[in-house]
Amino acid sequence: MSENAAGAGIRHFTPDIHSEHGEGLTREVASFIVDSARDDLPDELIDIGRKSILDGIGLAIAGSVARSGRIVQDYLDKQNLTGNATVIGTAQRVPERFAAFANGIGVHADDYDDTQLAVQADRVYGLLTHPTAPCLPAALAIAECRNSAGHDFTLAYHLGVEVESKIAEAISPRHYQHGFHSTATCGTFASAAATAKLNGLDLDTTVRALGIAASQAAGLRENFGTMTKPFHAGRAAEAGIIAADFATAGWTATDRILESPRGFFQAHGGGYALDAIRGKLGKPWTFIEPGISIKPHPSGSLTHPGMTTMLDLILKHDIRPQDVARVAVGTNHNMPNALIHHRPVDELQAKFSMEFCIAILLLERRGGLPEFTDEVVHRGDVKAMIEKIDFGVHPEAEAAGYHKMTTIIDIELVDGRRFSGRADFGKGSPANPMSYDEVADKFMGCVEFARFDTGRAERIVELVRRLELLKSVRELTDLLR
Repeated sequence: MSENAAGAGIRHFTPDIHSEHGEGLTREVASFIVDSARDDLPDELIDIGRKSILDGIGLAIAGSVARSGRIVQDYLDKQNLTGNATVIGTAQRVPERFAAFANGIGVHADDYDDTQLAVQADRVYGLLTHPTAPCLPAALAIAECRNSAGHDFTLAYHLGVEVESKIAEAISPRHYQHGFHSTATCGTFASAAATAKLNGLDLDTTVRALGIAASQAAGLRENFGTMTKPFHAGRAAEAGIIAADFATAGWTATDRILESPRGFFQAHGGGYALDAIRGKLGKPWTFIEPGISIKPHPSGSLTHPGMTTMLDLILKHDIRPQDVARVAVGTNHNMPNALIHHRPVDELQAKFSMEFCIAILLLERRGGLPEFTDEVVHRGDVKAMIEKIDFGVHPEAEAAGYHKMTTIIDIELVDGRRFSGRADFGKGSPANPMSYDEVADKFMGCVEFARFDTGRAERIVELVRRLELLKSVRELTDLLR
């Protein structure tokens, strides 16, 4: 293990090119997918995962009315496709791969979806994957078309998330630091894993599916703040289905795509930490430890500790917009590296603007889907408030470690009073989790934003609450059109 030449305390993992320590890793992952059964899932895991499933469905409904959603729907219409998989929030039914593509984009369209948390101190908290966006759409499309029971769908979803998360945890931090979007790259494995399980693929076929999936893994962070970021999630969801389909048809691929010196970990990250994945799949399940964070705001997860602290200070001290002279927001250096839009020009850039996120709370005392629109971003009072926000690196936050999102808020009022606060984690994180009912409230907000039928939405909330008991996933998908 050597220091990354780029510095900044990020480790660079040297792959086992001259050893056999990583041999058989791809087959180990495939065996986990093939051999795992419903009884291997702890009740705690099922309870936690149910929240992310409901969250993802709500976000797909909201994403169906986004500009990106309309473009995707028009595109699918022009293809004259016929199939049985639901494009959530629409009347469209298309082949599985295209439903996964559309719904993956929908889940990630507003950057409001769940977030995988880092374990190691040199990893960037919140910057591993958005695990549900590439996995849920693939699993749901396949389960709908196979008329799968709720417990089979749930198992496939959890296997996909676990494979995706452990791969993301193992790959060198350089992968993300140098520009790859891990939701897109690692998410392809999630879709392939879930599809392989629902299709009942054997070990060798699943190994080949992972090999095919890896060669489709792509997505660059330079596209953050544009429609191409959610496109990454959609393509990852679709790519895994394609991989499993071609593997089933007899398409060949390497049986060591993860561990090879020319494979995924080395090519995409320059190495990996074998001990982060070998023997770790389901031990513990990532949903349980370190956990998955559900977002309270439709913005990059790195903004949430600051937004949680800011809103607490605003409400506690009754801070009014006209009272504010200056707000300083301090984090570790990785956070400005991701929150790159300091003067956003549209709603997508606003999601990656700490300045906008703090400003909108000062002005509106809330930050939901209605606040993250082009109309709001272009408002004069929003632009003026943004000019009062200073966002940069704070030594205390830097010293706290990159596995936290430590954010320090210092507010100066025009009358000279000062208020400060700090948070390592935001609302919705495992340290401050949402209950199922709180996620249901968020779900209903997404439904209201999309003008989706509220009666159907209430039935969806209750169906997901007992998802394991459904004889067919179609009981759920019939309500999503």
